[in-house]
This record gives sequence, structure tokens and C-alpha cells, in this order.
Amino acid sequence: TGLSTGQRVVTVQKGPLYRVRGSHVTLWCKVSGYQGPAEQNFQWSIYLPSAPEREVQIVSTVDPSFPYAIYTQRVHSRGIYVERVQGDAVLLHITELQDRDAGEYECHTPNTDERYFGSYSAKTNLSVIADTLSASMVPQVLTRAEGEAVELTCEVSKSTTQHTHLSVGWYRLQGAGVSHVEEVLTLSKDFVLRPGPSYAQRFLVGDVRLNKVGNTTYKLFIGELQPSDWGQLYCEAAEWIEDPDETWKDISRKQTERMSLAVTSQGKGRDLSVDIAAAESSLSEGDTLQLNCKVGAQKSSSRHFQVLWLLNRVEVARVDPYGVLILEEEYEERAKLGQLRAFKQSNTVYVLTIYEVGLKDSGIYHCSVSEVKTSGDFHSIQTNLSSGIQVDVKPIESRMRLSVSTSTPQVVAGDALTLLCEVQGATSPVSVQWWHLPPQHLGPRVLVAAMEQDGTLSLGSVYQDGGTWRSLRLEKASSGTFTLVIPNTLDENDGGRYGCKVTESSRGQSWTKEGETAVTVSSMALGLHATLRSRIVTVRYGQSFELDCQVSAGYAFKEVPVSVGWIFQPSSPTGHYHKLVQVLPNGTMNWGTAQPHFQGKAQLTKAATSFRLHIHNAVAANEGTYQCEVEVWRRNALPQGQPAATTRSNAVGIKVVLPESKLQVATKESTVEIAGGADTTIECRIMFAQNNSQFAVTWYHVRSPSADATPLQIVRADYSSVLEYGSEFSLPAQKSRFLSQRVSSNVFWLQILSADSSDEGRYYCVVEEWLWLVDGWYKLGEATSGRTMLEFKLPEHELQLEKTNHSISVREGEEMTLRCQLQGARLPTTRLSATWFRGREESSHVRPLLTLHHDGTIKYPQGSLAGRLYLRCPTTGDFSLMLRSVEESDAGAYLCEVQEWQQQSEGKSWALRALARSGYTRLTTIPP
Repeated sequence: TGLSTGQRVVTVQKGPLYRVRGSHVTLWCKVSGYQGPAEQNFQWSIYLPSAPEREVQIVSTVDPSFPYAIYTQRVHSRGIYVERVQGDAVLLHITELQDRDAGEYECHTPNTDERYFGSYSAKTNLSVIADTLSASMVPQVLTRAEGEAVELTCEVSKSTTQHTHLSVGWYRLQGAGVSHVEEVLTLSKDFVLRPGPSYAQRFLVGDVRLNKVGNTTYKLFIGELQPSDWGQLYCEAAEWIEDPDETWKDISRKQTERMSLAVTSQGKGRDLSVDIAAAESSLSEGDTLQLNCKVGAQKSSSRHFQVLWLLNRVEVARVDPYGVLILEEEYEERAKLGQLRAFKQSNTVYVLTIYEVGLKDSGIYHCSVSEVKTSGDFHSIQTNLSSGIQVDVKPIESRMRLSVSTSTPQVVAGDALTLLCEVQGATSPVSVQWWHLPPQHLGPRVLVAAMEQDGTLSLGSVYQDGGTWRSLRLEKASSGTFTLVIPNTLDENDGGRYGCKVTESSRGQSWTKEGETAVTVSSMALGLHATLRSRIVTVRYGQSFELDCQVSAGYAFKEVPVSVGWIFQPSSPTGHYHKLVQVLPNGTMNWGTAQPHFQGKAQLTKAATSFRLHIHNAVAANEGTYQCEVEVWRRNALPQGQPAATTRSNAVGIKVVLPESKLQVATKESTVEIAGGADTTIECRIMFAQNNSQFAVTWYHVRSPSADATPLQIVRADYSSVLEYGSEFSLPAQKSRFLSQRVSSNVFWLQILSADSSDEGRYYCVVEEWLWLVDGWYKLGEATSGRTMLEFKLPEHELQLEKTNHSISVREGEEMTLRCQLQGARLPTTRLSATWFRGREESSHVRPLLTLHHDGTIKYPQGSLAGRLYLRCPTTGDFSLMLRSVEESDAGAYLCEVQEWQQQSEGKSWALRALARSGYTRLTTIPP
């Protein structure tokens, strides 16, 4: 082939090969020219005709996980295995060839060489053909005398389309074991006759020969029978095919049934004859066998006989001339149990009786009679063997038939299951077992219930805990009809497969039949769905509205216990779902406690699968989100405990619209100009509102003229006249100067006492309209007034303060001083006041920190700074500000304002004569 030394070669049995279905097949494979270990590994695969390009792995000598799924079970059970003949040669065994085993087989050897060189796999084709070989012979019992001839006929045929040869052989079996099989004569596949060793001489002289008559008939002729020819004879045919490697392979073998041949001796001068007879030779298990052995001899009454009973030439029992019974060990035990009896009825009649025969009692029985001179003499004068009688004991075949069915193949949890097991043809009482295999369950079957032959009932361990299973029933409706009823299924796990196992017992044997049926138990959640609708979702105050909850399910919804609950989530941001009401299956209504106002105005109705909630005279508290919740229980169970299924509908939002507000407030802009220290009033006038309305008024002050300036709340008077001051006006000094007053039903005033320059800016009011509506106060709307600008009339005289801006940096925790020094002279009859502000330099929005009034009082609008702010020397016109323990939050722009006041006359009020503001001082803090 041109291969060099060291080149790997894999060789497989040459194909194509033809083998019959059901036979044991082997394929050899070997490797040569390899390197590495002496023991090589092999892997077998197949390419099926349906997918000739796809490799399907079968078995490996090295990798247990090598087989594909379709071969895993057969490999694990050794239906397919590899036999190692030697280190580099193996046999693939397929113990029972199947049609799907046809294809192209590949034998592969994993590489153990230093490099790839040569072939590592080889392929062969295997075809699976039908087994058409048949061989038959009529079973019979023949008795021939010594020296006579016998002819036996065997019918052999085949219809294989491939070219095959036949071989036909005859064999003789003596005794019970196959080791006693002896070849008589065989016609080989090469058409050569070959006698067995014991028949070679007789074959040569023509006393043993085989004749073929026609295409299918083979006849064996034995002349000059000898006593040694007794036994059971059968015919064996084999079909052979020539493989491509020119070797012949037997692809099928068939044996016929056996026939019995007995050869009687014909000694000279003997007058002893023996006959055997059976009351019945074809029996069934459990029947009684009776055999009679009759001895024929002249003057038999004065002669002495010993009788042996033989089964397949093996001694069963012996009766001596005295009538004493001697038994073999196996039969002695049966005699003690009353199953066997042998006795001497007379000097010429002997009886063997076997009660309750079994399969092992089948065979050929002989009676052997030996004559002795005296009763105590055991040396026989003559012996004769009866012809054989064939006794066949057939197994008792039960005619029992079984059918399992159900009238409830598909139910919903809570429905009853009814299962029927019908037994026909049973001749004895039967026991019944019901088992269950839940869906998707891979474990063993579970025993449900059993009924013994006497009617005793028992439940499986899983079903013994009472409760739901207490009403499970297993009934015997008639002699062959058994019904299992599970009145109340729990869930889907009660579905699956239910089986009935019936056992019939008779004469120590039992026969079992099994059948099963499938049922489906659907969850009550199957198709359970609730849809909530409302014709209107926006209702006016006092109007009624209705919610409709439509329920559907994948079963007869109206026939199961149903509970419907209504839940509600108020529209407030922190609202949670609360139970409004639940209608139980018995009609009882349980009202929730979180929303008690619903109980007196809600109406519940039901129509088929529609559940409705009607709310009368809607109020604002009815505004929110509604849902219905449906609970169902199993059909035949009391609605207790947890429901079998629950569903919640979609959410529907209901908005309750309050009465429309008609509130109108005067929006005209105005300006008020006052002198410093004077009192002033800002008016808020309601132009129009509904009758019975109450009002809440909130006053605001905007110091900065910029459009984006933040309004500061001064004070709010609610509809009960309760005052609430804003954070900037919460100190007692501010509360005493800003007063809110209701002058009439539609006019509100804000009074500002002793106004100063820090009070300049725009003022306005926000009016809220409130109305009492059955269950509480509701805000209908609000309106904002026009702005009133408060301005101070500045005097002609002006004080002198330094206007230059400065910047300073101070380390946190240290002390600082901000300069504010009045320059120039002033009249001795005047008094001074000063205010320090802090804000942003680029904005006019500043906040007062400290105010020294002209009467000498000091006020701290920001009380938190009172302990750290001091004025240096006000009496000399030095209003410099000292700030102790500077903090990071103190950073900003500071300025001071000085005002000059003069009393108009004795006892009169003080009036502002002049004022001035300093420049900014920007403070930057430095971390410690």
C-alpha cells in the first residue's frame, strides 16, 4: 500500500454487512503502526442514512460521556458495549439489533503518536434485514421397539432477498440439561452431510440418513433403533451469508419443538410387559396428575416386582416388592406437604399421583419394572421400561382484561375527580390499587388507595392525614367495577396520571394487569380576570357615580364561592390603599374602618359576573383611585382560610370637582408715601365672593424692586382669624409693628407702626376662599391683590457718611470691626438712630442685623446674632459694628444707615429729619 514504518493504520471489518433484526452483532476494529502505549483507545460512531453527513457518537473505551442521548441507555445497560480482544483490537457488540442501527459505522482511534501520520479511522456499512428463517416440527411422543425404524420431518424455509445458504441439523437431548445434547446428523451450508460421533458408523452403513423432499422438507431416517436412541429430538436450522471478506456468518438460528422417542427392549425368553397411562396428559398449573403403571406377566400374583417412576429419565419415586415407597429428596418434601403420593394398588397396578402440578412437572414419564426372585432380593431377573408418556403442564393464563377511564378528564381545582377501573374475565376475587403520578413529577408513583380481595380498604401514606382526603372514596360498584372518587381537588398537583393495578390470585399464583388514564386539574387562577370601568371619572361635588367590576374566568364562575372587595386610595400624596368593603360568599358585608364616611353612602349590587359600587353625593374625600379585588374558593369546599385564587382589577381614578370659586380681589396698583416713624395702613379689598364663604388672608412684602425678588410672608390670618407670622417677622419686635385686621366683611388692613426705611417696598395680599361642605372645610380658590408701593419721603437735609466700598478678610473665630462714622455737625435738639444691614453687594436685597432707635433701645431682628454684635460709641456718632467670633456664615456685604430725628414740639412725635447710607464693606472669612 506504500505505507512506511510508523504510519498508523486503522482497519475495520469490511462491508457492506447484512445482519437480521434482533440478532447479536459484532464488528471488529484494530490499529497498527502506532506509537505510544500498547493499549489503544477506540471510539465508535454511526452516520445514519437520514443524515449521512452527521456523526452520531455511540460508545468509547475512554470517555463514559461519549454516547449521544439516543444511545446512552443502551450503552449503560450493556445493550451496546466494546470488548477488548487485545490492546490494539476490539469488538463492538450490539446485543439486539434494531432497524435504526443501520448505517455507516466509523471506528476512530485517538492520537497517541508524536505527530499525525497515517489513518486514524475507518468505516464500514451495516444493513438491517428482516429475520425470515422458520423451522417447525410436529411435537409428538413415539414409542418404538428395539430394531425398528423411525422417520422424523422438519420444515425449514426462508425468504431473504440476499444470497444465503441453509444448514439443517438433528439433535438428541437426554436428561434435563443442555450438556446432554448430542448431534445426530447435519446438512451443512456447503451441502455436506456430517454425522455426530455416536452415529458415524451407522451413517456409513446407511442406518442414519437425511433426505430433502422439495424446497422446505427435511427428513431424518434412523433404522435399527437401539435402546440408547431414547430421548428428545429436535431440528435446528441456520441461515448463513458470505461477508465481503469471504467468510461465512450465521445470521439467524431457529430450533423446533421437541418430540419424545422411547425404545423398548425385546429380550429373548421374557414375558414381562409394562404399560403406562395417564388420566390426563395435558394439564394446567394446579391440576392433579395421575399415572397408572400396569405390569403384564404370567402368574403375576406369585411373582415379585419393583417399580421405578421416572421423569425425563430421572428417578422420582420407587416402590419395592413390599410396597414401601422410597422418594428422592425433592419429592419427599412435596409428599410431606400432601402434594405427591405413590402406592401399590395391586401386584400388577401401581399409581403415581401429583397434586397441584407445576411447570417443572412437565416432561416424559416412564415406568420401569424389575422382577426379583424374592421380596428381599434386589437383583433383578429381568427389567422392562414402559414407553414414555408426554405430560404437558401449561401455565394458568388469566383471561383478565382491564380498562381504566375517567368521566372528569378536565376539571378545575375544587371539582371532583371520578375514576373508573373495569375488570373483565377474572375468575377469582381481585385486589385493586390506585396510584397517582402528579404532572411534571419525576419521582415514584404515589399509592392513593387499595382494596383487598376481602373488601378491606386502606389509604396511601400521603392520604392518611384526614382533612381534605377524609371524604376520598374507593367503591366496588359490581364484581368487576371499581370507582375512585376524589370529591374535592386541591390544585394542579391533583392532575397527572392515575393508574389502576388489579391482581388476581388463584392456586398460589397471581396475575396483574395495569392501566392508567390522564386528568388535568386547572388552577382557579386560570383565566381569572377583573376589569373595572366607570362611565364618568370626573364628578361634580354632590353628584353620584358608579364603578362596574366585570369578572371573567376559564370555568363556570357563577358556580364557585366568590368574595368581592373594594379598595380605595385617597388622592393625597401620602395616601395608601384602604379596604372600603368586602362582600363575602354568604352575602355578609365587612366595612373597613379607615374610610368610615363611605358606609352610609355606598350601595353594592351584583348581576351575574358584574359587581357594582354606587357612591351617592360625592364629596372631596371620595376623590382617589378605586380597585376591586376578587377571591374565589374551590367549588365543593367551605370558603374558609386562604382563597384558591385572587385577582385585582385595574385602577380607576375618580376626581371630585368642588364648586367653582367666584372670588375677585382689587388688583389696582397704588403708592403710599410716608415720613419716617409714622404709622401707615395697606388695604386688601374683596370685590366679589360666594355667600357663606370664609377667607384666609396672607400679607407679603417685597423689599427689592427686581422682578425675581422673593416675597417675604409677613402674617397669615386663616378663616378662623388665627395668625401665623413668617420667619422674617416672627420676633416680638416685628409682631408688634405689623398687625392684620379685618375691618369689614370684605376689607382687610395691614397696619405698620413706626415705619422706617427698612419697611420700604411692595406690599400685597393673597386671599383664599374657604367653604364648609358637609364633611369639612374646602378651599375653593385664591386671588392676589395689586401691589401697594410704600415709599419714604426723604428730608432735604442729608447726613454725611463715607460712601467708599471696602473689602476685609478675617480668620474664623477672631473679632472684627466694621466702620460707620457720622461726619459733620448736627443740631443739639436732634437724636440719631442707626441700622446695620447684611446682603449682597450687587443686590439691593439686604436684611437688618441690629437697629438702635432714637429713644436708645436696641433691637436684633436676627436674634441668633444678639450675643455677638455690639455698637462702639453711639453717643459720639460712631456707630461702628463689632462682630465677635467670626463664623463662615458671616461672610457677605455689610452697610449701615444713620437717621436723624427731631421732635416737632413738646409732647409731639419725633419725625425723620435726615438719613444716609454708607458704602459696602465686603467680609471674607478664612478657615482656621
